[in-house]
Amino acid sequence: MYIKKFEDLRVWQKAHELVKRIYSKNEFNFPSNEKYGLESQLKRAAVSVPANIAEGCRRQHSKELIQFLGIALGSLSEVRYYLLLCKDLGFLSEDNYKELHEECIIIDKMLDSLILKIKSAK
Repeated sequence: MYIKKFEDLRVWQKAHELVKRIYSKNEFNFPSNEKYGLESQLKRAAVSVPANIAEGCRRQHSKELIQFLGIALGSLSEVRYYLLLCKDLGFLSEDNYKELHEECIIIDKMLDSLILKIKSAK
């Protein structure tokens, strides 16, 4: 399965919105000493989700696309953990955590669904 424009995928759009929300800093209260620690790790993991979806879409074979979508799922799990840690350390409110976590769950389900669709199209 070859996808020409990753921007048209709803799962990529949702993942991109999650990245923008994480980068907005409106929801996090990171201390300055976390700029290159947890804050940086969270951002890198978040960016990895839509980036791997985009890269996978330009691959020539379904197997490669599935591989990149799997990497996106792994990065998304990493984001979920970092969000939990941010909440537990007091860098993220309970309400914001719940909202962001729910977004992650939605993206996770969308990625799983896309992977199953690609596998069944073979």
